[in-house]
Amino acid sequence: MIEVEHLSKIYGSTPAISDITFNVEPGEILGFLGPNGAGKTTTMRILAGYLPATSGTARIAGHDVHDNSLLVRQRIGYLPETPPLYPEMTVEGFLHFVARIKGVSPGDRVEKVKSAMVRCNLLDRRYTIICKLSKGYRQRVGIAQAIVHDPPAIILDEPTVGLDPRQIIDVRNLIKNLAGSHTIILSTHILPEVSMTCSRVAIINRGKVVATNTPENLMSDLGGDSSYELEISGEVQLAQQLLQKIPGVNSIEVMLTPERFTHSNHVANRTHLRVLSQPGTELGQDIATVLVQSGFGLYEMRRISATLEDVFLQLTTAEKNLPPTTDTATVNEEEAA
Repeated sequence: MIEVEHLSKIYGSTPAISDITFNVEPGEILGFLGPNGAGKTTTMRILAGYLPATSGTARIAGHDVHDNSLLVRQRIGYLPETPPLYPEMTVEGFLHFVARIKGVSPGDRVEKVKSAMVRCNLLDRRYTIICKLSKGYRQRVGIAQAIVHDPPAIILDEPTVGLDPRQIIDVRNLIKNLAGSHTIILSTHILPEVSMTCSRVAIINRGKVVATNTPENLMSDLGGDSSYELEISGEVQLAQQLLQKIPGVNSIEVMLTPERFTHSNHVANRTHLRVLSQPGTELGQDIATVLVQSGFGLYEMRRISATLEDVFLQLTTAEKNLPPTTDTATVNEEEAA
C-alpha cells in the first residue's frame, strides 16, 4: 500500500533524511519511531504531498507521490502534530467543510461525516464549537477529518502528544479500530503505545532507517542477554557458585533491595540476585530446581525481558551490527554525525 524507496531530502547541504526505504502492507499499522530531528516529520510530509523529495520515490496505493500528487492526496488522510482545525466552526460543520474540499460527492457527505463522527465517538459533540472542546476531543476531530473521505492510507504524526492517560487510551483504541480497513503510519514518542498498537516498527535515526521489524522480534533480536531477578534466603556465595554452573548462565549479580521491598513488606536475611543468561535461553526451571534442591528458600523469581525502549535507545545512541536473520535495515557505516 505504501512503498518508500531510497527517499532523501536535503536542505542546502544538510540532509534531513537520506536513502530511506520501507513499506507498509495493506491494513497494517506501522510505528514510525525516532528521536527529535531524526526525520520523521519530514518523511511524513513528503508522503502527504506537503514537501517534495530531493531524490527517491514514494508510492501510495500505486500512485507516485510526486508525479500524481492530487491522486495521492485523495487516497490519504493526514493528521499533522497540530490538528488543522477551524476553532470557530462546529464539529459537524467543520467535517462537512473538509468532506467538500476533499471531493466527497454531495450525496455521500452526510453519511461520510456521520460515519467519521461515530468512529471517533464525536456524535454527542457534533454541534459543539471546536474551540470549546478539550484537547482530547480536538484530537479526535483531527482524526475524523483525516478519515472523513474514507482513504485507504492514514498518516498520523504524534496523535497522542499532550493528552492525559485516559485520552491516550481512547485515541489508541480508535487507531486500533481503524486497522484492517486502513493502512496506517503512526509517529509517536510514547513507546509503550507502539507495542500495544502497531504490528510493525520502523526506527529512524539521523535521517536513516536503522531497523524495521515487529516489536516482538526487535526486542528478541536486539534486547541482549535475558535476565531473572530472584529473592532467596541462604548463603549468597554458594548460591552464586551453584547458579554459575547452569549451562547458559553468563553472570550473577547481587542487587540492591528493589524499591517494592524497601518498606514494611521486606523480610530481613533475604538476598536479591540478578541472573544474566544467554539470549533465547529459558532457564527459569533450572534455576528454581538448583536452588530448591540445594536447600535455599526461593521467594520470588521474575524474568526480565528487554523493552522497546531498550531497543530504541540501543539503536539511536550507537551503531550496532544487526542479526542478518531479522527484517532489519543495515546501518550505514558511513552515516554522517
